Amino acid sequence: MNIVDAHIAAWRRSPFAEWATGEAWDVIPDLAGMVARLLKTLDADYEIKGDIALHHTTKVEPGAVMKGPLIVGPSCLIAMGSLIRGGCWLDSDCIVGPGSELKTTIMFQGSKLAHFNFVGDSILGRDVNLEAGSIIANYRNELADPRLRIGYNGKTLEADTLKFGALVGDGCRIGANAVVAPGAILAPGTVVSRLGLIDQRPTS
Repeated sequence: MNIVDAHIAAWRRSPFAEWATGEAWDVIPDLAGMVARLLKTLDADYEIKGDIALHHTTKVEPGAVMKGPLIVGPSCLIAMGSLIRGGCWLDSDCIVGPGSELKTTIMFQGSKLAHFNFVGDSILGRDVNLEAGSIIANYRNELADPRLRIGYNGKTLEADTLKFGALVGDGCRIGANAVVAPGAILAPGTVVSRLGLIDQRPTS
């Protein structure tokens, strides 16, 4: 997990480090299963109903829709009109804002979807902030062959993965109405401008 380690300082201390042996995009297909396994290890600080666990300090507003397996850590906010699905894990102090959708994603401490965001099949480091309307897309429906290809450090990384959004390093800022195209690696502290586009798929 060298790429993940280099972008998310808390990864090795997370419960996923011992189970996830590949790269970031290899974590996503097994994420729902890993979250389901973690549910069985939680203590009495969590209220567990079926395959959804919420820390007792977390607030869920009326109208939020949550589908398990799901673990939401301490002091999070799940706002009205939001949707969480597909197997997600939220660390402490995270926000999924009004009208936002989170699918098959890990969010580390203090990361926030402001409102009207979509984040799919991704790993977000600590203190990542998405302004209103910004999205992290997870599938290239415009391509005959949507398998993963990422230009990274002068090399092309390839995998048979069909759905992967982004590995977003600690402290990244994604501006309002920006788009991160499927298959991206954002270094810690990256700032994506409002209305910006990040697309790291090689053209040849």
